[in-house]
Amino acid sequence: MKSLLLIQIGFLTISVIDIIDIILVSWVFYWIYTYFRDTRAGQMLVGLIILLFASVLINAFGLSGMAWLVNQFQTVWVVAFVILFQPELRRLLIYVGQTRFINSIFRMGTSRTIEALAEATTDLTRKGWGALIVIQRETGLRNYKESGTSLKAEVNTPLLLSIFNPSSPLHDGAVIIQNDILDAAACILPLTESKMIDPEMGTRHRAALGISEETDAIVIVVSEEKRRISLAEKGRFISLDMDEMDLRRLLNQRLFLSSGD
Repeated sequence: MKSLLLIQIGFLTISVIDIIDIILVSWVFYWIYTYFRDTRAGQMLVGLIILLFASVLINAFGLSGMAWLVNQFQTVWVVAFVILFQPELRRLLIYVGQTRFINSIFRMGTSRTIEALAEATTDLTRKGWGALIVIQRETGLRNYKESGTSLKAEVNTPLLLSIFNPSSPLHDGAVIIQNDILDAAACILPLTESKMIDPEMGTRHRAALGISEETDAIVIVVSEEKRRISLAEKGRFISLDMDEMDLRRLLNQRLFLSSGD
């Protein structure tokens, strides 16, 4: 272990392991802060990080009285954070637990979302409301999410119906779903430049092809005029007219199996 020693100043020693440890802890805090940014939980998280750093400095200087005081505040802060922000923490755990890596190991997490999508699209076709739903996979869609309105809500049928209700201010544009979380609504997508597309297809279908050409996302389109459900992937429509069972089957194949399908 002595060979890993980098710096020694008096009683203070810094090794390669310490540097790796600091980098990993910093990355974890940054990732959590990025997820909670612009929320009340994010503001409390900053306060908690400040307390943690203050605790380290106070303990390093041997200020036992201040260390006791900071530790009491730290305990109360953590408990308050958990109690006040249960919904945010629950969404964070869902976000972490439903990654494609975890799904590939445990085969879990997307069935409820698939059920919600199947039910919602069926209801949308029945009502004659149009919809554009993007399901993110490996390729990041941050730029497109930022063009819309951030929601960070669990996917469910009533939420999708309320978004695509023609009287809703969010009904224009697409919703983007990642790891069972509806990240954003009213997102602007690129339109396909393909000359092979059916000229009768509207903006939603062109946007579905456009985003599927540039990313590995799966895109569901509900046509308000023809009242049919379409699914796009890899720059083409897998189906232009499917029922609820077909949609369930195709989504299960593509979200549970490898992305090489």
